[in-house]
Amino acid sequence: MTSAPSKQPFKACTKCGFLWNTCADFLSDPRLKLVGYQVNFEHLSDGLFLFNHFCETTIAVPASSFCHLHKGPIYSERATGTAACPGFCLYRDNLEACPARCECAYVRAIIQRINTWPKKRG
Repeated sequence: MTSAPSKQPFKACTKCGFLWNTCADFLSDPRLKLVGYQVNFEHLSDGLFLFNHFCETTIAVPASSFCHLHKGPIYSERATGTAACPGFCLYRDNLEACPARCECAYVRAIIQRINTWPKKRG
């Protein structure tokens, strides 16, 4: 008889060791705050969402961990460096939604979903 493989938690804090079992647990934790996004223009899903945890550490989570949150269009071409691009992705702490029809815009939409995710009451 073989045992079932153990399910890995969604994320663990690198400083205090706190575990979040699911993405929803992570996003609803009031002790976490999204503070930045580090773009990877070669592979957008490898970009990093940066969260500050109450234990005073920053936790990096790959964008691929949140792709399921996006329900809208994903454009095939990037507008970076064109007149249509406001340049938000170039600044790690800029978390604004992007109005451009750009390949990167879906990540900006995910940022908005994360920022409006309901937090658990403490």
